[in-house]
Amino acid sequence: MLTQPFADALAEAERIISGAPHVRTPQDLAEGYDYLAGSIRAAIQMAWAYERDFPYFVQSTGPYTKMGLDNPDTLYFHAWLRDDAEYVVTGRRGTTTDLSFQVLAGDYSPVDVPDSLAAFDDRAIDIDPDGRFTLRFGPGLRGPNAFPLAPGSAMLVVREVYSDWSAEERGTLRIQRADRVGEAPRPLTQDALTKRYGVAGKILISRLKTFLAFPERFYLGLPVNTLTAPRLTPGGLTTQYSSVGHYDLDDDQAMVITVPASDAPYQGIQLGSLWYLSLDYINHQTSLTAHQAVIDPDGLIRYVVSERDPGVANWLERTGHRRGYAQIRWQRLSREMTPADGPRIDIVPVDGLPKELPYYQRIEPAAWKARIAARQAAVATRMLG
Repeated sequence: MLTQPFADALAEAERIISGAPHVRTPQDLAEGYDYLAGSIRAAIQMAWAYERDFPYFVQSTGPYTKMGLDNPDTLYFHAWLRDDAEYVVTGRRGTTTDLSFQVLAGDYSPVDVPDSLAAFDDRAIDIDPDGRFTLRFGPGLRGPNAFPLAPGSAMLVVREVYSDWSAEERGTLRIQRADRVGEAPRPLTQDALTKRYGVAGKILISRLKTFLAFPERFYLGLPVNTLTAPRLTPGGLTTQYSSVGHYDLDDDQAMVITVPASDAPYQGIQLGSLWYLSLDYINHQTSLTAHQAVIDPDGLIRYVVSERDPGVANWLERTGHRRGYAQIRWQRLSREMTPADGPRIDIVPVDGLPKELPYYQRIEPAAWKARIAARQAAVATRMLG
C-alpha cells in the first residue's frame, strides 16, 4: 500500500500518546488523542508543503493544530528553503504589534533546537507608506531588505503577534523562488506521493516526541509553582524574553502571579497542558495580553491562576488541569530585561483572595461573558484573515 508508512506511523503515534508519562486522568488521555488528530492534520500539511522550488507559506500551528506551547497571540507561518537559491517575499504589513522573520537550520527534534541563522523584526526593513514590502533572501545577499542565507538554511519562519485581538489586523505574505517565477512544478508521480506519505509519518512521530521531550529540558526541572526571571527565549529570537514555570494546584488554591506592566510593545501570559499545548484560549480565558489585562493603579498586573472562579478580571482558567505550564513573553524589546521585570509568585486560598489582592474588584458574570464573547469573535476574525 502506498500509504503504509503513514499507517505504521499512526500506530506508533497512538502508542506514544497512550504511553505518555504524564497521563493520569481520562481528561489527559482524551486531550492526547485530540492532540494526535491535530498533529495528523499538521503532518500531512507540512509534508505536502515541503516544496523548496515552488514554496508557499503554511500556518504552522493554530487552534486546531497545536504544538510547542503555541502562543495564543501569534500567527505562525513557515516555508521551506534551499540554501543555494534566492527567494522573494512580498507582503503587506498589518497593524499587529509585532512581525518577525527567522531563518532556521532545519526543524525541532527531540534532542535539538534548530540553529537560528538569522532573526529580525520589521523594524529592520523598509516598508512603503501603504504597508507593502519586498524582501530578498539568498546566498551572499546584502543591502536594504536583502538578507543572506547561510549554509544549512532550511526554513523561513514568520510570526505575526497581536496585543489587541479586537482592533489589530493581520497582514499578507507570499514567497517565490526568484528563478522559478512563471514556471510550474513537475507533475505528481506515484513515487513522489509515496515519499510524501513517508515524510508525513516521520514528521508526525518527530513532532510528538519532540514536544514531549522539550518541557523536560526547559520546565520540569524547575521548582513547582514558580516562574523563572526573564531570560532570552531559546531558539534565537533576539528581541523576545520569557519567564517559564509549571504549577500543581489544588482546587481551593490560587497562584497569584504579579508582574510589572512592561514597556515592551508586547507582553502576554498563557497557561498550557502537560501535552505542551496552549489551553482552550477561544472559549476560556487561559491567556491575557497586557492590553487585555487589568493593570492595577500601582503599575502591576496581578493574574490569578485557579480552577474555581475567583471573580476577578485577570483570572486565568485552569479548565480542569491540576498541573500545567505557565509562560510570560515580552517581545519587540529594545533593551535587556532584568529580574526586576519578572514575576513574583504567591500561593493563596481562593477564598482569601479579597484580602490578598490589594486592589480586589469583582467582575460581574455578564461582563465576564462579554469578555469570552469578544475572544470568540476575535479569533474567528483572525483565522479568516
